[in-house]
Amino acid sequence: MNADDQILKSRDDKSPILLSPSPGAEDKALCLTEGSSCSWLKTGESVSVSQLRARLEPWLTALFQSEHLALLVGSGLTHAVHDIATGKALPGMAQTSFDTYGTEIDLEAKRSAELAGREQGNIEDQLRTANELLRGLEIVASSSAPMKAQAAALKSEIATRLLEFASSILEGEKGLISASPKKAEEAFNYLVSFLMSFGSRTGTRDRLHIFTTNYDRYIEAGAEIAGLNLMDRFVGSLSPVFRSSRLDIDIHYNPPGIRGEPRYLEGVAKITKLHGSIDWFDTTQSIRRIALPFGADSIAPFLTIPGVAATGARQLMIFPNSGKDRETAAYPYVDLFRDFAASVVRPNSALVCFGYSFGDEHINRVIEDMLTIPSTHLVIIARSDSLGRIMTLYEKMGRPAQITLMIGNQLGDFKSLVDSYLPKPSIDRTTFRMADLLKARWSVKSSLSDDAAQTDGNPF
Repeated sequence: MNADDQILKSRDDKSPILLSPSPGAEDKALCLTEGSSCSWLKTGESVSVSQLRARLEPWLTALFQSEHLALLVGSGLTHAVHDIATGKALPGMAQTSFDTYGTEIDLEAKRSAELAGREQGNIEDQLRTANELLRGLEIVASSSAPMKAQAAALKSEIATRLLEFASSILEGEKGLISASPKKAEEAFNYLVSFLMSFGSRTGTRDRLHIFTTNYDRYIEAGAEIAGLNLMDRFVGSLSPVFRSSRLDIDIHYNPPGIRGEPRYLEGVAKITKLHGSIDWFDTTQSIRRIALPFGADSIAPFLTIPGVAATGARQLMIFPNSGKDRETAAYPYVDLFRDFAASVVRPNSALVCFGYSFGDEHINRVIEDMLTIPSTHLVIIARSDSLGRIMTLYEKMGRPAQITLMIGNQLGDFKSLVDSYLPKPSIDRTTFRMADLLKARWSVKSSLSDDAAQTDGNPF
């Protein structure tokens, strides 16, 4: 597969279709790659963006109106929005360095990254390894003074590296709000349209449930601008606390003149951050969300408040790292992943994955379980599959009829997706009424035409 090739599978396609840029045709037109075939496009023919839209938009619209709808967002969304605003790459999760047991930490981080299908480890792998090593040192330190000193040194280093990691996340947020007003507005408009394409569900439907592996708060910022009310497990105003029993809270309203029949408010969605968030903090007694402004210069000043200063940066809830199932057994991640499984593994549900690289085995396992239910459907939208994880998982799951694929720098591009393929970002009752009216008129016209034909053109 070349860099400009696209992988498409939708509707009644039996297998993925490989498309390539059509030489000499209109801009962004695609044609079948040599050796590929499908029922709706002949070899040598070109398909334009408008023709693809006519095929994909109604299909996605139908899926988005499933009884249960979930959206799984990975770092691809953050990268795309940041690129629109700044034209630069998002500050990455580059490796750091440790002075205490640095060589051992790097070797183990590299080994675990290779097991997850990545060539090199990143700061997440290093921090996870350092935390595991610290726990071992603390156990031995009770009977060894040198080990006690090393444990203290490593603990201090971990706190420093976590602050650096948090600062890189905030740097990505800052890029969005410090860009030129025109570019920032464009980025937010695309983000709002993207979210509302999924969130525009009537109050009679089950709420959209957004899941993300990102630590940043791009989704929350976009939802706030869009007026999309997000519900999570946190309760409170000044210092919201994580609750395991508050997931089913919803927002209702009383229509004028009607009593005793509250209705669901439109424009409401649930959100679950599977790997934690930059503004979550473990106070040892509870998980709280601190009042960290979007794009703040540093998180350090917010770690000096009572109840937080005693534990320090090591208690930032921006873990676990991908591929580590045992870490998800700890509070609060056990509740978060239980929400994910409960939301998607049920009949008549659709899960849309955007910008997610399928590098988290604990998430992939839930998706595989979901597809064992015949009435479920998985939509995978990605700009690339450079590591081959998506197609490997597609072949492994063996449920082609329940999977839609849109992969490539055109089909999976964030701007192209919003502009051309996603459903209209509103609850468009007018279009539905117009379609019903045209259908009724067409039926009447067809009936009159049939009667006229039977009487040689004279209906009397």
